[in-house]
Amino acid sequence: MSRLTRSNKSKTNSAKKSSHRSRSQRGQSGGQARTLSELVEMREVVVLCGAGGVGKTSCAAALGAMAAIKQGGKVLVLTVDPARRLGTALGIEGLGNVEREVPASMLRELGAEPRGRLFVAMLDMKRSWDDLVHAYAPDEETADEIIANPLYDNITSRFTNANEYIAMERLYELHQSGKYDLIIIDTPPTRSALDFIEAPQRMAEFFGGRLIKVLTMPYRAGGRVGSLALDLAARPFYKIAERVLGSAFMRELGEFFMYFASMNKGFVERAKEVDRLLHDHRTMFAVVSTLDPAELREAEFFCDKLAEYDYDIEALILNRVLPAFLLDAEAERVVEKLAKPQEAVGELAEQVPSAVDDGERIENVLKTIAGNYANFSTMARREAYLRSTLTSNPIVPDLIVSVPLIAQDISDLAGLLTVGDHLFGSDVPGGYTAS
Repeated sequence: MSRLTRSNKSKTNSAKKSSHRSRSQRGQSGGQARTLSELVEMREVVVLCGAGGVGKTSCAAALGAMAAIKQGGKVLVLTVDPARRLGTALGIEGLGNVEREVPASMLRELGAEPRGRLFVAMLDMKRSWDDLVHAYAPDEETADEIIANPLYDNITSRFTNANEYIAMERLYELHQSGKYDLIIIDTPPTRSALDFIEAPQRMAEFFGGRLIKVLTMPYRAGGRVGSLALDLAARPFYKIAERVLGSAFMRELGEFFMYFASMNKGFVERAKEVDRLLHDHRTMFAVVSTLDPAELREAEFFCDKLAEYDYDIEALILNRVLPAFLLDAEAERVVEKLAKPQEAVGELAEQVPSAVDDGERIENVLKTIAGNYANFSTMARREAYLRSTLTSNPIVPDLIVSVPLIAQDISDLAGLLTVGDHLFGSDVPGGYTAS
């Protein structure tokens, strides 16, 4: 197995201290920008973040495939994406909470000889919640009472940050199992990803907060609502709540949170452990974006937030970058000729006499080609300008990796490997790379 051991993955904690440090100080080991493949090889957890629709799922799967092929070990790609694109791209039906291995034969058919093994999974919130309740409840009877409560499904599916917390819990569980050398997690879109990252702390705060205490107060000694002396501040709440919701519902709600509170210690302790894993030097974050101005602003916003939370952000992946030939001066001169179709048709007629008979149609085609090229060239220049502004932005990591716009839809393993080739092979820190 070629992946580095944990002892070789140490990194100075000083690289995590401020969101406004110089680019040469932040996210660097030894003062030199690394390639993405080197950074991935040194980590055990890679978290991909970014706006919706920028290609996070594809990049996560491509990164995992390349790590399994080139670096070895057991690699897991875990997606929180409900669109199930990952399973479709890898040809795996029914992708869910249980990890599934991508057959090595599928990689070999595409000319790759994997040194390791690739696994994929998609978070199943219901099953993960049930597993969590069974893990933290004081006994099986309490766990069964919680899961059987009519409020359980509704609250756990709608509770703020509950699903995000479960995602982090699942990541921690998989990491602690020691089954995988590398876990790559594909997070929800940016704003949801912030909830994803903040979830452990917020869940810990919730279980230690006043709301739980108020809701469970009448049941702590096994009594019923009204049978115990309530806190003076809580009495008005119960009177209003019972009038609006009914005493039966309040009793059901209180009993549910009473059972839930029995898991308080387990939730809080695990939330702290998850937070430690996210800040550990074995974990790195990478932000995925395109050079669309709105999506790029979202990426910069997220880079700033990650730095604010002291997370180890190491790379910005720019996906679907227009090809570099659109900026080539020689190509532009050729297109200038196409923009003058009469001259172009005249030159063509010298080589192909029959072209004269269909000159008008050819002129129209050439005009269309020239016009389309001009439009794309303008877009490419704008992208190049936006790309150049990133190098002077102190909140953006030094390593910026570009993946060119690929003509075919990335919907299968072959497409993922094409993306992976660029992620692992086109790492030019500070450069504008496309092909």
